[in-house]
Amino acid sequence: MTTAPPPGSPRARSGTEVWRPLARRAMAWSSLVGVVLALGTAAVVWAWRDELPAQVATHWSRSGAPDGFMSPTALALVGVVTTVALCGLFAAIGLTQGAAASTRRITAAGCVWSGAFLAAIVVGTLAPQRGLTDPSQVELSGTALLTAFLLPLVPAGIAAALVPGDPAMPAVEAVPEDAPRVTLRDGERAVWLRRATGGPGLAVGAVAVALTTLAAALTAEWSMLVVPVVLAALFVTMFAFTVRVDPAGLTVRSAARWPGTHVPAGEVVRASVTQVRPLRDYGGWGWRTARDGRVGVVLRSGEALLVERTGGRSFAVTVDDAAEAAALLNTMADRARSR
Repeated sequence: MTTAPPPGSPRARSGTEVWRPLARRAMAWSSLVGVVLALGTAAVVWAWRDELPAQVATHWSRSGAPDGFMSPTALALVGVVTTVALCGLFAAIGLTQGAAASTRRITAAGCVWSGAFLAAIVVGTLAPQRGLTDPSQVELSGTALLTAFLLPLVPAGIAAALVPGDPAMPAVEAVPEDAPRVTLRDGERAVWLRRATGGPGLAVGAVAVALTTLAAALTAEWSMLVVPVVLAALFVTMFAFTVRVDPAGLTVRSAARWPGTHVPAGEVVRASVTQVRPLRDYGGWGWRTARDGRVGVVLRSGEALLVERTGGRSFAVTVDDAAEAAALLNTMADRARSR
């Protein structure tokens, strides 16, 4: 027999009441960190103002010669405004679409990355120009540029790790009778396992890796070869997943072990098959969050396993034999409720 949850518990509250306070907290502190980093960068520029040229180099041509200039004050102002705008965008996404912890982690990381990237790119650009009278003399190395892009990933990753996961919200109602199921004897165990790989995103990734490798070779900036390596690792994490259904629920994990998610069987409201259109439904391919907060691993168009879970959340993954996975997951959800 299922008992009613006590008032005030996660099970007794609506999904919106559970995740919105979590989203507000995550967006508040991550936005604050991003803006503080931006303002700190502006303070550094102000402290260096007497050591910098009146017009500093801000853009370089393919040959490595400066071809764009502005005042240090204008550079700092543009950077702060851009960072605030990016933090606002990420915060808005987190506050409106952050029903899942993965979305809150991504948006919090985005806020912190925005401020850290500004700090890295501005400080890395201006430090070599201190003491110069002619900014056209400064050269920007590929290593410095690469560091400016990669270094901010460290605080962004820390920010994502600091965002707490979703609270446990076991379902209190039975799985709908019309939901598909498999027939298992008492005590019989079953596991469903598939690989979800490929799709247009992987082809785009291959082209990007090839082009960045070619660019590094043509410019002889061999340190830039790190870029195609990072891109290759990124696309492996985003376009090769293992999908597993077992008594514990649904587990979707990247071939690189991150990103991934687990939906406990006790939180499954209903599992079914749906048809996914990547651009229309999720805005692209890979690990995606739709405008209504739905999370999906979208590698191609067509059949997908859709899992509706407690708290108004849902998760979809494009995978073959989704009907078998849905039936087994509903059966495991039934069992979880009877424990």
